[in-house]
Amino acid sequence: MVSNISSEIVMDEWNHLFLHINWLDILLFFVYVLLIFLARWIILYLTKKIKSENHPFLNQVESLTRYILNWVTTYGILLFMLFYFSESNWLTKEIISIGNVKITIFLIIIAILIISLANRASNVITKYILPNVYRRYHLDRGIQFTFDRIFHYSVMVIAFVVSLTTVGIDLSALTVFAGMLGVGIGFGLQNIASNFISGIILLFERPIKVGDRVIVDDIIGDVERINMRATIIKTLDNEHIIVPNSYFLEEQVVNRSYSDPRLRLVIPIGVAYGTDVEKVRELLLQVAEEEKSVSDTVLLYPKPFVNFVGFGNSSLDFELFVWITDPNQVVVIKSNINFRINKILAQHQVEIPFPQRDLHIRSVDSGIMKGVYKDANDHE
Repeated sequence: MVSNISSEIVMDEWNHLFLHINWLDILLFFVYVLLIFLARWIILYLTKKIKSENHPFLNQVESLTRYILNWVTTYGILLFMLFYFSESNWLTKEIISIGNVKITIFLIIIAILIISLANRASNVITKYILPNVYRRYHLDRGIQFTFDRIFHYSVMVIAFVVSLTTVGIDLSALTVFAGMLGVGIGFGLQNIASNFISGIILLFERPIKVGDRVIVDDIIGDVERINMRATIIKTLDNEHIIVPNSYFLEEQVVNRSYSDPRLRLVIPIGVAYGTDVEKVRELLLQVAEEEKSVSDTVLLYPKPFVNFVGFGNSSLDFELFVWITDPNQVVVIKSNINFRINKILAQHQVEIPFPQRDLHIRSVDSGIMKGVYKDANDHE
């Protein structure tokens, strides 16, 4: 009953305030906003026009100019709103109360400014400042991404806490909300929370990192991003797979780039029975040496090795083991080696058989054969 009365009082106050709004000020404010957007459009238009005339310096700063204009436009309008309507009652009018704190439009705008400025500042630092630090200390791509994510999350958490404090909300009053959130996680948000925590574990423990080549459900791809909920994997076919972070902690995942990026390729080959096996080994090792001469990816140490697998149904089966330094070159190197094997075996007249079956008939009943001939004559 008390809440209904208080809500009715708030509605009456807002109706009274709405009737006494100076609409001329509102109209002038929107005119000023349109002028700001017009100035922004003119500057971008002139920048593009000069850029089309092939000015090298402006070609480099065009993106930076756009970025700065977006900053100035967004925050300029918000700050202009605060100063322009600083004496207006509706700006400081209570919208809702949380405990003893009265939430107003002014406080909401301040909180938005703090969080958005923190987000922008974090993006600028991770894009323009931290890369110089990474290059100086020769950090790999995975460590760079980990530091970027940790830095961004830390900045946003601090900004969120500061915005709540600025608004006047006592953080101890959020204990009830935290309890409700815990219950929500226990029921409906369990999967989201699991993936979020798994993402943090992936960033710190780093069983996979950005740039790694992994195999997920027999699909080969490169890790592009590790987000809060899911990891983005780009396949060799330029398709993107979205995998929940918890998958990498619960399922078996092959990481070809983990620890040692070197990888052993296994190229199977079968030759006809009667072929000189020593000659086959010599030719296959020659193929590995030739591929090494044109590709720095192939290693001669560990040395290539020819494995005589055994005697197959239709062929003598071999495997050529070749070590490479870059897992991303598996398909290319394997294809090149197969081309070379096919060419060198053809040059040396080594037959690559295909599966076949020989049918041997020992004896056939004469009555059956007569029946077959009789049926054939009847059809004729």
